[in-house]
Amino acid sequence: MAVSKAQQKAQNKWIAKAYDRINLTVAKGKKDIIQAYAEAQGKSVNAYINLAIDEKMSREDVGSPTRSVISSAISDIAEDNNDALAPSEGRREGSVEE
Repeated sequence: MAVSKAQQKAQNKWIAKAYDRINLTVAKGKKDIIQAYAEAQGKSVNAYINLAIDEKMSREDVGSPTRSVISSAISDIAEDNNDALAPSEGRREGSVEE
């Protein structure tokens, strides 16, 4: 059954209000693998990824983020950002830019 433009607009508005979006980037070919795993379990890719995240967090006993978990995540992000900058950009290990 076709969905009218008004119905689609209303649904998109509700989704934007009720959900956060995360843009996930994976290596070429991995998307097809994830889709196959999800289909094998009768789930959408979104549901499969959400379930994987929930299971991983529950195994690590992360009910709600604690200060140490947040601090660790911030450190990981900072390290990733340092790794992404080429030495030619004048970035020194451990330096902080303002």
